[in-house]
Amino acid sequence: MNVDIQKRLAAVGLALAVPVVIFFEGTRQRAYLDPVQIPTICRGHTKGVKLGQTATLDQCDEMLLQDLLRADAEMKSCIRVPLNDNQRAAFASFTFNAGGGNFCGSTMARKLNAGDYAGACNELPRWVYAGGKVLPGLVKRRQAERDVCLGGGV
Repeated sequence: MNVDIQKRLAAVGLALAVPVVIFFEGTRQRAYLDPVQIPTICRGHTKGVKLGQTATLDQCDEMLLQDLLRADAEMKSCIRVPLNDNQRAAFASFTFNAGGGNFCGSTMARKLNAGDYAGACNELPRWVYAGGKVLPGLVKRRQAERDVCLGGGV
């Protein structure tokens, strides 16, 4: 990943989200359909993606930066308590993957706003469904997000 992008994400407390997202999303420079048939490119980017589209690695880095900043803003829009970098990274990764509406309307966000940080982190493994099916990749991702959230590594 581009060093400038890494520094920009670190400056806003999102550096810990990068390895989680990259590991679970991978990097694909040609657009593809994700498991629920959404056109996707790079590292899970979906906005405006068309099948057949391609991107450079620098474009993938910039998309990831913008996607994480957007997810962080969506997540922070409904959270009224302070977060440490681990919690912020885990919830931003989740929001990037599942969407701000899902995060803000969740038991996870309610527990977080009530000051139940561990309880909020422990909600992450419940979010393993896509298209009505449990996806093994989501099981692993949510466990990694939970581990980061509770202060562990990736």
